[in-house]
Amino acid sequence: MTTDTVNKVAIITGAARNMGSAFAVALAEQGFDIVVHYNSDTSMLAAKNTTELVQKIGAKALLVKGDLSIFDNVKVLFNKAVETFGRVDVVINNAGKIIKRPVVECTEDDYHQLFNINCKAAFFVMQQAAKCIEDNGRIINMGTSLLAAFTGSYSLYAGSKSPLEHFTRALAKEVGARGITVNTICPGPVDTEFFHGEENEQTVAYLRAASVANRLGKIDDIVPIVKFIASTDSQWTTGQTLFVNGGFVTR
Repeated sequence: MTTDTVNKVAIITGAARNMGSAFAVALAEQGFDIVVHYNSDTSMLAAKNTTELVQKIGAKALLVKGDLSIFDNVKVLFNKAVETFGRVDVVINNAGKIIKRPVVECTEDDYHQLFNINCKAAFFVMQQAAKCIEDNGRIINMGTSLLAAFTGSYSLYAGSKSPLEHFTRALAKEVGARGITVNTICPGPVDTEFFHGEENEQTVAYLRAASVANRLGKIDDIVPIVKFIASTDSQWTTGQTLFVNGGFVTR
């Protein structure tokens, strides 16, 4: 696989833990310097740990805190990246929030929490990426395989992620002439704190059985597709929604 990442820079939102942290490490191993974004003081220690892992590999790392549901914080994130490293080449739009409950139990606050981070913040991260990213850059959105699932209780989570598909297609058209690609990667159930926080023993067993291998996904199942889409080899893949879920759902 072609890497060609000397002096290139990746911004990863929600990089404190789980998949975001793994993406930061994987791209650092590919030669990228990394902007490690985290949301609040509760994730600060984990974000510092990600930063240290990146630096141990030999890459440079910049730690940036910010609630990205606030537009000005999105601008600050990109401004700090450019001020520090002089460029942005890859943006992984990974920050997100999940609430699982039936439609009739969802509150107005639930709605605003999920749409603010999963939809509003994701959109404006894409906007700033389009303004700042170098030619031939990569914008990668992290969606969910629930976009193709017929299941209850995830209405706000899947609903707030579903606009990413159209955002992706629209932006891919708008920036394609510059060689920039825009894609959405949709993992299935992945064995992380993020996933288990909303599940119980019965639902985990059901979701495990839904895959062809009778297991949950692992972070290591998702990292390779992110590395590929971030690479120069993925130039002909843009505007796509890519389901990576071990056969959990398909479309």
